[in-house]
Amino acid sequence: MYLDRPTALPPFPIKSNSSFLISGIAVFALAAALIPNHANAFWLFDASANAASGGVTPSSSTPLLKAATNFDPNPDKGLGDSIPTSGNAVLAYTGPSGTIADVASSTPPDRISVYVVRRGDTLGEIAKMFNVSVNTIVWANNLSGAGDAHVGDTLVILPISGIERTIVKGDTLRSIARKYGGDAEEIAQYNGLDPAAPLEIGSTIIIPGGDITPPPSVPATKTKSTGKRVGSEPYLGGGGSAQPGYYDSPVPGAIITQGLHGWNGIDFGAARGTPIRAAADGTVIIARNNGGWNGGYGNYVVVTHDNGTQTLYAHMKNTIVSSGQSVSSGQVIGYLGSTGLSTGPHLHFEVRGAANPFRNCSLGSVCSPQ
Repeated sequence: MYLDRPTALPPFPIKSNSSFLISGIAVFALAAALIPNHANAFWLFDASANAASGGVTPSSSTPLLKAATNFDPNPDKGLGDSIPTSGNAVLAYTGPSGTIADVASSTPPDRISVYVVRRGDTLGEIAKMFNVSVNTIVWANNLSGAGDAHVGDTLVILPISGIERTIVKGDTLRSIARKYGGDAEEIAQYNGLDPAAPLEIGSTIIIPGGDITPPPSVPATKTKSTGKRVGSEPYLGGGGSAQPGYYDSPVPGAIITQGLHGWNGIDFGAARGTPIRAAADGTVIIARNNGGWNGGYGNYVVVTHDNGTQTLYAHMKNTIVSSGQSVSSGQVIGYLGSTGLSTGPHLHFEVRGAANPFRNCSLGSVCSPQ
């Protein structure tokens, strides 16, 4: 390996100690002349203490350098670093002491939110912001426990669809699941219970996806714990107005296999791998493609729309969009599958903030949105 040798400088005489400095200055001057003039520099040896040609000479008119200042002692606080979204989704890089608390409080209770964990956050504080339980966050994000959230993690905050029940003598996970249409394993996972242990009488649990349909003679009432009306559709989240003509079919030609259930959801049955399409123009705020439980949704996508609503597409085989991506009505966003809490290939389609356009379709029919 050979290195280029520097250009040799002509020798200069050293006659005495008194002339050494002068000769040295001459050498530096000659070297400067041989080097290409890529930049101008302050000339250290100028007898007049002025800058060399092209340099800058400090004077009384030269502005003094000042340290950078910021009127905000905590400039990273707030939504300045938030991921762009539209509609009612919350997707902000901030912590419990930041402005996310104010934003979260204005989020409609039937909307799905997204939160990025910051230093100092705890699941308890995050759960309090969004008015959900810690288990809601654990359950929806496949966490091993309350200490499994780390700085930079993106958490999905689901306003869980389900019912609350106080355990009485004789209750078991299987009997409760059978009575309310839930899943015993899911109930245990969401409530942090040991499936093999007996239920504690007097304790309160949530049945995710559960439903109550009392006898016709029993009038709808409000529960003491939640204040929600208990009736034929107490937790469907479909109290919004109809939006005729706004949504298209997410799976054109598919048959309706289950009517209104869960959070204002309708199921479409079709072959595995059938394309799933966005029901309206919008922005993707969630795209989970990890094959996990994800709150029972499996692989799923949530799109937020300009009319303030969200649509959710669950149990996908796989998704082909990502968070923050804009999509058009009819655009393929994934393929039909059977992930999460699913007994066979189908699409679970939810509308949050408006009436589901397929709510009046008959089972087994191919129905157009209304």
